[in-house]
Amino acid sequence: MKTLFFVAMVMVLAISLSAESGWEAIKGRNRFLSEKSERVVLTCEKYPKICHVEGSSGSDCCKNKCVNLSTDGSNCGKCGKQCSYGKICCQGKCVNPRTNEKHCGKCGNKCNANSSCIYGMCSYA
Repeated sequence: MKTLFFVAMVMVLAISLSAESGWEAIKGRNRFLSEKSERVVLTCEKYPKICHVEGSSGSDCCKNKCVNLSTDGSNCGKCGKQCSYGKICCQGKCVNPRTNEKHCGKCGNKCNANSSCIYGMCSYA
């Protein structure tokens, strides 16, 4: 079994070395492949509309990252406002989901009028 593993590793090494030398040969023949291409990096500080693109983390820009100020625990309600340990960000406010009756266990989970939030559950007892 060890011998088979050793042979497989030697084959992988040989293939990777030949692939690199083949790429260098191709790169040397074609001037378009040999030139370094410069990538354009779009940042939300320069282009704030990129945070509104579908699939973005959020529509707000904090420290050059797209975030959602309503739910981001590191930017809760405003950039740089971090929720303390055990708290989560709900509607832009840091709340304790273990005791908050409007956000019991998770954001938006409201307990009934005759129950309370204990350990993140409504009507625990």
